Amino acid sequence: MSAIVQPVPGQFSSEETAETRVCASLVERGRLKQDDLARAERLLAEAPETRLTTLLARLGLVSERDLAEAWAETLHLPLLSAKDAPDTPPETALSVRFMKQYHAVPVGESGPALQLATADPGDPYIAHAVQLACGRAVTLMVAARAEIDDLIERWFGAGRSALGTIVEGLEGEGGESASGDDDIEHLRDLASEAPVIRLVNLLIQRAVEARASDIHIEPFENHLKVRYRIDGVLHEVEAPPASSTAAMISRIKIMARMNIAERRLPQDGRIMLRVQGKELDLRVSCIPTSFGESVVMRILDRGKVVLDFKALGFDDLTLPPFLHVLEQPHGILLVTGPTGSGKTTTLYTALSKINTPTRKIITVEDPVEYQIEGINQMQVKPQIGLDFAGALRSIVRQDPDVIMIGEMRDLETCRIAIQSALTGHLVLSTLHTNSAAGGLTRLLDMGVEDYLIASTVNAIVAQRLVRCLDPDAAEAYEPLPEMVAELGLDKLTDERPLRLYRPRPTAENPSGFYGRLAIIEQLTMNDSLRRLLMQHADASDIERAARASGMHTMYEDGLRKALAGLTTVEEVLRVTQEA
Repeated sequence: MSAIVQPVPGQFSSEETAETRVCASLVERGRLKQDDLARAERLLAEAPETRLTTLLARLGLVSERDLAEAWAETLHLPLLSAKDAPDTPPETALSVRFMKQYHAVPVGESGPALQLATADPGDPYIAHAVQLACGRAVTLMVAARAEIDDLIERWFGAGRSALGTIVEGLEGEGGESASGDDDIEHLRDLASEAPVIRLVNLLIQRAVEARASDIHIEPFENHLKVRYRIDGVLHEVEAPPASSTAAMISRIKIMARMNIAERRLPQDGRIMLRVQGKELDLRVSCIPTSFGESVVMRILDRGKVVLDFKALGFDDLTLPPFLHVLEQPHGILLVTGPTGSGKTTTLYTALSKINTPTRKIITVEDPVEYQIEGINQMQVKPQIGLDFAGALRSIVRQDPDVIMIGEMRDLETCRIAIQSALTGHLVLSTLHTNSAAGGLTRLLDMGVEDYLIASTVNAIVAQRLVRCLDPDAAEAYEPLPEMVAELGLDKLTDERPLRLYRPRPTAENPSGFYGRLAIIEQLTMNDSLRRLLMQHADASDIERAARASGMHTMYEDGLRKALAGLTTVEEVLRVTQEA
């Protein structure tokens, strides 16, 4: 039996130094803001028995995973992931109550020593208590608190997941009776109970960890379905039972400042919160369906947005013509594509590029998604009569140089935007069309005169988002000659032999994809296109003329990116019309 290590005098002061170094490391790596650290330190003065790092995680100022990594790096300890844990734990005399209270669990043996995974290796009490209880030396490992709790439940509990444990507590609070349509007060009370709050927080936290852009909560006759949209593709995840639907949706509606008594009409709301150290802006949409209310939450991570053309997917072929149009003193630049294709992010990046002290930039948006320093941003409020057209009429009297309109939705908005372009303003906006050429015919269909479009529109950019291949999980292969001939790959590159890439799923990344980028086509107006526009030619004729003038389609741009190893041919075909 190894000797039991006794507490060393002065160890707490060294532990405090280690905790300080952990916080400094988190700040240095951008995982924790200095202001948030100062706020936590002020709160710590009121509760000195709480540890600083524990308080940071509890307040959501830093993620559990980032905290575990910082502890491992600072104390030079191994970092344990739940998927690497053994199927069964070693036999010890530790009580489950102790493990749950201190978030520590034995995970193995290293000779005579016991390997202990803990979320807080800086607390000396945990290791010494385990040594005393087991009569063995202890070697420490670091793991995220949630992963340790899951291991304890898997090994020593009923094998439930964290969500299952919360749901059991919710049913104990009376979740079954929460489905009555008339008991609004009961729903309000239930939505304020701790299990429901933890349930909603867990769904949001898991979505953030999975890099989801949207959370879909959909009730059906006998079950509730929860899906996350990750890199543009929906994935079904573990969902609570249907009996918890009413309480959970009521909780979300309360957070989004919606009317929980109104279940017959669609509602929209917004939630601002901190999750794992990230400032999140959740756009909540709630609509009535046959079996209850369906809720979709769009997650906007303000700190994650990178306003950089290269990161968006612009390259040496597509960026120069876009910047050339952006430098024009007046006219209209349109970005088109379906919902969720990155149009607004492209416009924000364009605005940040031309945002200088010599330019006054005003935007009209619904809603304002990201704040940019030095730009005046206005949010439309239709409920009080402030729509796009009304806001634009006021904006032109503010002496702007650049105007950004969130979306051209109606003829009146289009006409004011065109008048602004004719009077010397650069106007940026979005349209919902399938291609760049379709943007011109869409304006004609809305009732805008052809000569006004021809004299104001400088360019139309169409884009789609494709999933990026994870560089660490991709493999190259030579396409078959039939595939090369069918897709025309040999015309897009001079490299031989031709190589395409496909994902290679791993345990860390089962899909083999990570993130998204845009595939782009830009239609720049010229005299031949203006003549076709005046003749009201259809989109296919306009596209043929644009390609004759040098335009590269989204399909071609996507294949070029597939040959460069950024994405796959299947992804390009999935999002383009050529499929």
